[in-house]
Amino acid sequence: MLKVILSTDCIKYPLTGIGRYAYELAQQLQDHNDIADLIFLNGLSVNRELPVAGESGKTSEGLKRRLQKSKLVSDIYRLTYPWLKSRAIKKYQDYVFHSPNYYIPPNTPHAVATFHDLSVFHWPEFHPKGRVHLMQKELAQTIKRAKILLTDSDYTRLELAEYFDFEPNRIITAPLASSGQFFPHDKAETHRALDKFGLSHKKYLLYTGTIEPRKNVLTLLQAYENLPAEDKLTYPLVISGYKGWENEALLSLFDKGQREGWLKYLGFTSSKDLPCLFSGAKAFIFPSIYEGFGLPVLEAMASGTPVICSNTTSLPEVAGEAALMAAPGDVDTFTQSIQRIIHDPSVEESMIERGLLQARKFSWQHCAEKTLEAYKKAVG
Repeated sequence: MLKVILSTDCIKYPLTGIGRYAYELAQQLQDHNDIADLIFLNGLSVNRELPVAGESGKTSEGLKRRLQKSKLVSDIYRLTYPWLKSRAIKKYQDYVFHSPNYYIPPNTPHAVATFHDLSVFHWPEFHPKGRVHLMQKELAQTIKRAKILLTDSDYTRLELAEYFDFEPNRIITAPLASSGQFFPHDKAETHRALDKFGLSHKKYLLYTGTIEPRKNVLTLLQAYENLPAEDKLTYPLVISGYKGWENEALLSLFDKGQREGWLKYLGFTSSKDLPCLFSGAKAFIFPSIYEGFGLPVLEAMASGTPVICSNTTSLPEVAGEAALMAAPGDVDTFTQSIQRIIHDPSVEESMIERGLLQARKFSWQHCAEKTLEAYKKAVG
């Protein structure tokens, strides 16, 4: 029987993909027969209750963005906070410690960490400088401290082993899944959620994700601008996502699209509205340059929504044969794929069917079983 400490700092508002992963995994582990005790490290506090991210609230993103630009502040944080976390869990030396968000405190004997991607190493220009400085140094420490590493995809597993010369048999792939909220909803079911956004069932195309350079939202806007005016106005582009970083030019383009009537920017959308937003969309578009997994693609397919996405990094592994794909910078092909979904019902129907089948290949139960395999290796 295993005793586990799960770090839950990422379960917070606004809840991003890593936060959803940590929450879904924790729910699976709470009921598992192989777990004798499960506790949670949140900040510097150890608790027995799993935290729940609020749907709204003040954030420190403005302050964080300023601090991320400072290498000095990043170094102070990097050299002090991990040691404070070590003190908080000092008496739990016989527990497996799992960080679902990269970081492992020093002097943690049975440590497991999940690496979701290596973007700060391969694409540092996609992140604030202070964050890159912090993460590159801290993740190198995690590599030294971890007994076992987890990744969301085989793509990241191979990438991690090669980049850090880390033994492949000490890296386990535990694929993510969509939660049970994501399934096809009919028009009557989506009406209430969509009505407050001024949207109609199957009369818009959707992108969800943080507004940051890696997500390649500019290609999406360019592809949409290439559509005939009638298509753009009949099926506007809906963008849902928390304002991230280095996005001033994009937000200006959002304003332009909204003035012209073909774009709606919703900002951060609560988790209770997301399933209807996915299921009510004509298609989901995800032109990301780099993904360690790409959970929104899976959520869209599970919702019965056709997917148009990039053909790079882990996305083919997640989407299989169930999506229309293009290179991240191939604006013309993205435009053509949008038009195929809008104008060819047979393509739409086929993609919905294939997407639902593909989504069923992934489950949080399987993710938890692979994670438990990592825990057993860590103590063995």
